Amino acid sequence: MKILVTGATGNIGRRVVDRLIDLGVSDIRALTADPQRARLPDGVEVVTGFLGKPETVSVALADVDAVYLAPFPRTVAITCEMIAAARVSYLVALSGGAHWQQHAERIAAAPVPSTQLGPGEFCENFAMWAAQISTGVVRDVAPDAVQAPVSMDDIARVAAHLLADRHDRHLGQMYELTGPEAITRAEIAAQIGAGLQTPVQMRRCSRAEARELLEPVMGDGVDWYLDLVEQHGAPQNANDNVEKLTGTTAMSMAQWAAAHAELFAQSSGL
Repeated sequence: MKILVTGATGNIGRRVVDRLIDLGVSDIRALTADPQRARLPDGVEVVTGFLGKPETVSVALADVDAVYLAPFPRTVAITCEMIAAARVSYLVALSGGAHWQQHAERIAAAPVPSTQLGPGEFCENFAMWAAQISTGVVRDVAPDAVQAPVSMDDIARVAAHLLADRHDRHLGQMYELTGPEAITRAEIAAQIGAGLQTPVQMRRCSRAEARELLEPVMGDGVDWYLDLVEQHGAPQNANDNVEKLTGTTAMSMAQWAAAHAELFAQSSGL
């Protein structure tokens, strides 16, 4: 069974390749725009291409049984048509609701058996606080907003398990993926500190101050992100889908921070 991983240079796609190998899958093809940067393991078949250029995807789909589809809304419709035309038997797609809703609907409408993964905020997003973490104080517009962040590592593990060990019960499902607990953003900051073995607290600040702190890290995306945080709405509930689908509990923020301390050291001098 040949599995194609698209977006194999990306943060999650690259991890999916590794997790498939961990599960004993040997027939893996990776679609990547930059093979050198992806540094794919020996034995992985590499096809140079990009979801934004569908003509490069058609080559990668030859003789493929299953596909991990990275999110790329602009070409998702034609990509799904190509996947169906290639007679792919199973598709696992990273999509979700909210601003990905149209992407998710197009995948669901495709004539290919599929399972979709809908994570909320990534643990990795909170590396944006690295410089502030090093001072012991994080300033945020919504300290009381409740979230259940999930790590990219756990998302990749779920995708790999679904691709490697398919079951009919997963077909047509949209699995929301979260971390193991729903906590406030203030508690997220504190857990990161615990993982890094340094005390961290949070103070509420104005949007203008938050923007000034985050713009050097987030660039043009800072206003879009702050809009989401300020309009957070109902608290996000945590679930155990990661554990149900992989057999291993999702990482907590503290566990994730301890495992990825280099993200904070590189950015903050910790």
